[in-house]
Amino acid sequence: MRAVIGAGTHDPARIAFGKTYAEKIGLPKDAFEVQMLYDNRRDLQEQCRAEGYPVRIYIPYGTHWYPYFMRRLAERPANLWFFISNFFHR
Repeated sequence: MRAVIGAGTHDPARIAFGKTYAEKIGLPKDAFEVQMLYDNRRDLQEQCRAEGYPVRIYIPYGTHWYPYFMRRLAERPANLWFFISNFFHR
């Protein structure tokens, strides 16, 4: 099994830095994985895939989804508005 470096972020600047750094140290594109939450920044997910980078999508589930969700809201209160607007948008 080959080593893969993963960047878990939705920030385009951090992803760009990761891509640049991976290239600088000689990693092939398929060894730098972009990790994101389901249904968040699909445009960026698709762009990374189109460029040849693996993209891993996370979906919180199971018995511990609620504490995870609350931590995410506490980290960034703007996430609450994001959640509400997307929940009622569908």
